[in-house]
Amino acid sequence: MISIAMKISPLALLAAFTFSALASAADLTVEKIDDRRPKNVIFVLSDDHRFDAMGFLGKYPWLKTPNMDRLASEGVHFPNAFVTTSLCSPSRASILTGQYMHKHGIVDNNVNIRSGTRLFPEYLQEAGYQTAFVGKWHMGGHGDDPQPGFDHWVSFRGQGHYNPGRGIMLNIDGKRTPQKGYITDELTDHAINWLDETKRDQPFFLYLSHKAVHADFSPAERHKTLYEDVEVETPVTQADTEENYHLKPRWVRDQRNSWHGVDFPYHSTLDVKEYFKNYCRALKGVDESLGRVLQWLDDEGVADDTLVLYMGDNGFLFGEHGLIDKRNAYEESMRVPLLGRCSSLWSPGQTVESVVANIDIGPTVLAAAGVKTPQQMDGASFLDLQSIQAEDSDWRDFLLYEYYWEFNFPQTPTTYALRGEQYKFIQYHGIWDCDELYDLKADPNERDNLIFEPEHKQLVDRLRKRLYKELSSRGAARVPFSEKENHGRGLRIDNGKGGGDFPKPFIRDEPVNRNAS
Repeated sequence: MISIAMKISPLALLAAFTFSALASAADLTVEKIDDRRPKNVIFVLSDDHRFDAMGFLGKYPWLKTPNMDRLASEGVHFPNAFVTTSLCSPSRASILTGQYMHKHGIVDNNVNIRSGTRLFPEYLQEAGYQTAFVGKWHMGGHGDDPQPGFDHWVSFRGQGHYNPGRGIMLNIDGKRTPQKGYITDELTDHAINWLDETKRDQPFFLYLSHKAVHADFSPAERHKTLYEDVEVETPVTQADTEENYHLKPRWVRDQRNSWHGVDFPYHSTLDVKEYFKNYCRALKGVDESLGRVLQWLDDEGVADDTLVLYMGDNGFLFGEHGLIDKRNAYEESMRVPLLGRCSSLWSPGQTVESVVANIDIGPTVLAAAGVKTPQQMDGASFLDLQSIQAEDSDWRDFLLYEYYWEFNFPQTPTTYALRGEQYKFIQYHGIWDCDELYDLKADPNERDNLIFEPEHKQLVDRLRKRLYKELSSRGAARVPFSEKENHGRGLRIDNGKGGGDFPKPFIRDEPVNRNAS
């Protein structure tokens, strides 16, 4: 069985949080996989698309995503797909480097990528691929300059804008050009135009990276009245009740009254249910974009030899546990959609239950190109998982999750987690609070924290030791320190929820240390 510590170099301990060149500036030697004919690859990334917001899953019966549904029916659905850090820049860096956040060093949305960091498209170029990046980069810092690994480049600064306006520009191969239309449509236009120009005697790789569905959600004009009459159900874990917060960490209830909570969302009077409708309306544009890409493959007759992957870069909460947005290790935050199709590799209509992640995208794309996974990558290819039973394979049994506290969003503590197919263990750092353990098969909504249950003590002890072993073996058992510029978004609303209570197992009726003097 592959440990989540696989592929760790002996230098990892020395490289911890110094972010030395040894961790990233690997050479570009391409090792070929025998008897693997390179496939064309299209990787479509959406922003903040949560795992259950696809029509074919039935969670929201009114949600229509026909092209995602088609991709699932013609290919493979990975229902246990995750990001290793639920935050834009770190997650996108993990996709492009195949590395955990503690290794690639982009620990928040402001840190710039280190010079010499190897991105998996660079290996594709070395293997003879035509490559293009179209869309949101936002991988540390806010620039939009062309990056290594791509022959063609279309991007924008920071989060970009849904709609055009004065001074809103795209960077096309280093030249500033005004944005002309709704961003999801315009990015798709650029992607299709580049595909039209590719040479048929040379494999291609397209990375189409959407701004949508990042907040604030702004749908295309044609979608603004979608779902007007539907009723959005309140998540079962949203209510501020003792049942929902029984044995929950104190910080979770505290966060209700914050920038990332339902009582004071984004420090506003935002209607979270209507917000979710706008999210789904913006998602409709992404689904249509995917349909245009699939149609191009059909029209050009190259669908059978093209691997198409669709993924979200993070999840998003809409009231679960009284929270909104992401960062934490709950399912709605760290779990993402992942669909794949290539008829010459995968049979249609399959579901692969194994735990896969953003760090596996690079190795998987390289495998489809006939290239072995570079040694510095933490992820592994899931290209052959369809034919493997997870319980009989050497695939990972737990995935490491990590998030470092940010001063500008102080509501969420530094978080580490191990996520397996049945259990999730969450441990917090630098905060006076309890940890969490969930049996996801019995409790998919993560309501029943088992961390204090005597029958789970051995499991907790084992996972706690394993977490520390994984972090320490990687040189990652440290937390980076960055400059705190201000108090951050730490406001609370006066008529909102007060401070949360400590979990009852922490409370005693009388002193327990009778030897103090």
